[in-house]
Amino acid sequence: MIRSPRLRPYISFFRLRFLGGMQYRVAAFAGILTQFAWGAMNLLLYTAFYEADPTAFPMGFEQISAYVWFNQAFLTMFMLWFLDADIFAAIRDGNVAYELVRPLDLYRMWFVKNLATRTAKVVLRCLPILVVAVFLPAPYGLTLPVSLGAFLLFLLTMMLALVLVVAFCMLIYIVTFYTMNPLGVRIIATSMGEFLCGALIPIPFMPDGLRRVVELSPFGAMQNLPFRIYSGHLSGAEMWWRILLQVFWIAALILFGRLLMAHALRRVAVQGG
Repeated sequence: MIRSPRLRPYISFFRLRFLGGMQYRVAAFAGILTQFAWGAMNLLLYTAFYEADPTAFPMGFEQISAYVWFNQAFLTMFMLWFLDADIFAAIRDGNVAYELVRPLDLYRMWFVKNLATRTAKVVLRCLPILVVAVFLPAPYGLTLPVSLGAFLLFLLTMMLALVLVVAFCMLIYIVTFYTMNPLGVRIIATSMGEFLCGALIPIPFMPDGLRRVVELSPFGAMQNLPFRIYSGHLSGAEMWWRILLQVFWIAALILFGRLLMAHALRRVAVQGG
């Protein structure tokens, strides 16, 4: 039980947003069907490549299958293009003034709101996809983790990756204080981010020079990390180094986001009656 009076409002806000997000069951069902279709198409595409030369790729086909199904099951947790339109509208229309008069930290409140929304959506969608993927025939299905330790680290890095994704998205919201129109920044950041974080193709499939840069960036510490830990593609010292890097990027992006918001709020001007 959390007794801190400073945290209690944010816990309550998280609970309300989470319960609100759980109401969209029809949309979740449609999303599940869509994600099954995308997962199947991706696996068929990789099948064609692997049948041509299975030794030419940096990941085994079962590892790719796990990566694809996790990418679909946890899409709503990690998709960078999923941003809160209400926050953009509040900044653009001046309704952020109502948020500023509340005795709450605006950065923390928006952060919790995004965490709750993404968590609610993934809770509705992930289980059916994972259950079906487990029962698919090898090598197209989802295999068991390589070890119990890998599974526990998979869960840990999944939670950390969610925090990192939200911290990155917070920067997009905050930049809107300066640009007023989020369209340009939103398109550039999400298009670039979706490719670099491994949502389109796994990072190990990128050219070596680009791969090394991406793996050192915050994008390499998003869904790429837990998915590869689960399948055993990352292990040992390299895995621990990447987990430390993930923690570093979380701290760096949150610190930078808070500083940027503090600067933006000092110069914010709300017009209207």
